[in-house]
Amino acid sequence: MNPPLKASPLAAILDYISADWNLLTRSTPTCQAAADPKLTDPAVLYLPADRDIPAALPKLLQDCNVRVDHLPAVIRGPGQVTANRIHPPGLLFLENPYVVPGGRFNEMYGWDSYFIIRGLLRANQIELARGMVENFFFEIEHYGTVLNANRTYYLTRSQPPFLSSMIVAVYEAEKAQGRADRAWLARAYKYASQDYEMWTRNPHLAGDTGLSRFYDFGEGPVPEGLHDETGYYHDVLAYFLKQDRVSPYLVESQSPDSLPHPEYSLQLCEQKAPGSKCDVIKYVALSPEYYKGDRSMRESGFDISFRFGPYGAETHHYAPVCLNSLLYKTESDMEQIATSLGDKQAAAEWHQRAQKRQSDIQTLLWNQQRGLFFDYDFVAHKQSSYEYAATFYPLWAGLATPAQARSVVKNLSVFEQAGGLAMSTKETGVQWDYPYGWAPVQLLAVEGLRRYGYNADADRISYKFLSMVLTNFVRGGNIREKYNVVTDSSNLKLSEGYRDNVVGFGWTNGVFLELLNALPKELASRLNTQPLPSN
Repeated sequence: MNPPLKASPLAAILDYISADWNLLTRSTPTCQAAADPKLTDPAVLYLPADRDIPAALPKLLQDCNVRVDHLPAVIRGPGQVTANRIHPPGLLFLENPYVVPGGRFNEMYGWDSYFIIRGLLRANQIELARGMVENFFFEIEHYGTVLNANRTYYLTRSQPPFLSSMIVAVYEAEKAQGRADRAWLARAYKYASQDYEMWTRNPHLAGDTGLSRFYDFGEGPVPEGLHDETGYYHDVLAYFLKQDRVSPYLVESQSPDSLPHPEYSLQLCEQKAPGSKCDVIKYVALSPEYYKGDRSMRESGFDISFRFGPYGAETHHYAPVCLNSLLYKTESDMEQIATSLGDKQAAAEWHQRAQKRQSDIQTLLWNQQRGLFFDYDFVAHKQSSYEYAATFYPLWAGLATPAQARSVVKNLSVFEQAGGLAMSTKETGVQWDYPYGWAPVQLLAVEGLRRYGYNADADRISYKFLSMVLTNFVRGGNIREKYNVVTDSSNLKLSEGYRDNVVGFGWTNGVFLELLNALPKELASRLNTQPLPSN
């Protein structure tokens, strides 16, 4: 449905975003929050094992037939309780309201929430933004870590670490209104330290590189993908079979019963004669090593891309540019917070950690010849050659040297398209590769460019992305999860994995507000040249 006629398309989309915050806000003691579009199981709301049932929850049971239960154990760390111990899967209780991305994503996500919070703060919804950060503290305390999202099947993994950035953003917003809460900042500092520690100890260490990696504590296929990524694991299996029968991501057996997850196995047959019936000679399935990579790819947030090998199968073999830039940003934020709290010794320690990580990133992840940052395969002891938009993260985090930033800017044309920045240069048919662009990476890249003084480039990319989102809004009356930045369109055709383009959409809303706010007024006014939809 098209939006109602307004004085300008820009006014219409801003009204849409303003209303959308309310539409996307959830609270766990409600029927709307308990629903899980990704699964068909009965709705269950789980509380921490040592938490009493709040008074409001029995009403939830009565009003919408949601079962309220406790987790089977007190959780002290990530992966301690795996999904197969909890049946049916369900929603994990959180204390405060939160904003969801939209569509199938009807829960609070780990890295989506940073960009949502940026939008909420820009919309002056500080209380809601702060409540979301408090929810992450609750997750760390009761579920072991900042989760991929608050569902039981996400208890084995986190998502890209933006917690310190969320804390600083909320604190600075309150401070600007004369409400600097040092006691809250001190409390937040402890939780952020705990979150950081998970990323800087095994199994999240990238070998002996001094850097970190993504790693999911779970095993096997992901439950949340089996309902609406129909045929995905069979398709991945078929892909690897076409490439090479001798692969660490394939296992063979004379009997399917001896294979891991035989429900996703395929038969290998041979024909005695052309056109004759084939005899089964072997069964083949994806290996536990593949599933570890698949799960770790989902912790990275870039699901799915070929950046870490086909279908992300080697994600846990890499020290990624994005993750380690975010950890550098965390170390820098924690130095800033410790300084604000008057702890000079802690501030000095955080500074030393940041300096070491910066040195390791520049040694292992920077490619002087190509002028871009690349991920490092610490298993094969070599730098990746996969051109990826994560190269902008070091600029956003402030760890790139001025010369490195200049080289990255010279290579903008590698990624820049009509609608902004494409994720990669490889067209693989999956959503986190060419020709697709995503709001969060546009914001990080633009803010990275501005940080190093490349405002004209930042303005140009911002305008391209804003114009594309606005054009598609005028055409369809909504904001989407992802866009084809080559064709300037939200009409996508993905060959594998999660194929829908969800309406909402939380982080696109937030990024639109932030990019628009930083855009020069003359460029912002040009956005209103988009034709209005007819009623």
